[in-house]
Order: sequence, then C-alpha cells, then structure tokens
Amino acid sequence: MDSILVRKGTPHSNATTAALVSFVVASIILCPYVLANYSLDAILHPANLFFVLSGLIQPALVRILFYTAIVRLGVSRAGPIRGISPLFALAIAFFLLQERPALVVYFGAVLTVLGTWFVSYRRAGEAKWKTLDLLFPLGAAMLAAVSQNIRKMGLLIVGEPVIAATVSTVTSLLLFVVSIAVSRNKNAVQINRKCLPYYGGAALIAVCAQVTTFTALDSVPLSVASPLLNTTPLFIIAFTALFLRDVEKITRLVVVGVALLVAGIALIAGR
Repeated sequence: MDSILVRKGTPHSNATTAALVSFVVASIILCPYVLANYSLDAILHPANLFFVLSGLIQPALVRILFYTAIVRLGVSRAGPIRGISPLFALAIAFFLLQERPALVVYFGAVLTVLGTWFVSYRRAGEAKWKTLDLLFPLGAAMLAAVSQNIRKMGLLIVGEPVIAATVSTVTSLLLFVVSIAVSRNKNAVQINRKCLPYYGGAALIAVCAQVTTFTALDSVPLSVASPLLNTTPLFIIAFTALFLRDVEKITRLVVVGVALLVAGIALIAGR
C-alpha cells in the first residue's frame, strides 16, 4: 500500500523526498520504543553490527531504487519486478547460510519470478519508459536479497527483530542525510503540504512492514521467509486496480502473472 501512496504523492514531489520521510518517521517511532523497552546491553550488542551493515543497503538503497522505479515505470510494473528478490535470496542463502530447502521451495520461487515477466512489457496507452529503467527494480531486488541474508545472520545471534529494524532504519537515515549533504543538491528534497499526507501515510505503513519483516526472518528459514515476504505484487496489483485505474492499466497478462505468483506462494507455504 505504501507504493500506491508514493505514486499518489509523486506529482507533488520526488522519490528522494519519499524515502527521507519514510526513514525519519520510522526512526521517530522505533527509537523511543527501543530505548524504553530494551537494555543498553541489548542495544549495543556486537551482533547488531550486522544490522548496521544491512542498513547501509536496506532500506536505504533498496527503498530509493524502488521508489525511483515506481516513478519511472509505474507501480504495477515496478512492484512485481521487485518481487524477483526471492531468487537472489535463495541463491545467496544456499551458499552463505548453507540452507538446503526442498525442491518444491525452489520451484515455487521460480514461479513467483516467472509471474513478474508477464507484467514487464509495454502496454498500450502508457507513458514512455526506457528499458534501462528496469534496472531500478532489479537492483532493488538484488540488494534486498543480500540485505536479507545479512539480517538473517544477525538474527541467528541476537534474535531481537525490533532492535534489528531500528538499527537498520537509523543507519539508513544517517547514510541518506550524509549523501544529500555531500551532493549539495538543493532540489533533492522537496517537502510540501501536498506530498506529506501521501508520503507520511506510506512511511507509517513501511515501518510496520519493516518490523514484521524482521520478525518473519527471525521466525523461519530465509529460503521460506524471502519468497513469502516478496508477495507484495499480489497486493500491489489489486490496489493499483482499485486506486490507480486512471493512471495505470491492468491487463490479462498482468492477471496471469499474478496467478503464477499465487501458485508459487502456495507451493512454498505448503512445503
């Protein structure tokens, strides 16, 4: 749903502003909660460095790439392509974490990936976009897979999803602020009254998603969590049809792609 809100706010601002608002809101919510409910030893545990490293990648780079993809490609295309992340995550987990899921899990992941290609074609009447623009959601997917493996390694040691989400978010915020300051681009951030309701709402949804993502990674193997965490295309297509029908067109091939995604998810969940 945050993707829909970011798309709604785009005419009034840009992807950089959306990402900054998201990081700031998440930090304001998570930091006081963690300070009030966890000991200093838990917050400063050495294993939390895994989440610092993760924060340098996700949500920082991943969210910026994804929001840029939404602006350039539209929600109904960027979302499903971003969903290719499970394939990268499974490959990395196989070698890095020595996870050996059943064959059906890999088959389910392939189906979810296959479904994304049915939405990656040019549709009649849509705004023009360049093939190179596909690198934004693909880059987001690959970096997300790397980040998820790093997060899983940290959670195997400390098992504190809320602290993990907070450390990653604050790291992303600091990195983002520094990068803007170094770039000296005065137009990078464009905060105004028209975009804030959309970007603020997207940020609240994103922080909930961030915490639940870490909780899922802490609860089950990455090879199972990653494909299920990347089922967002299902909801993106549905919400796009409901709220963006005047901006983006949902065709039969898109519906076929969603069906493949559902089949892949069913195989993974019922392993």
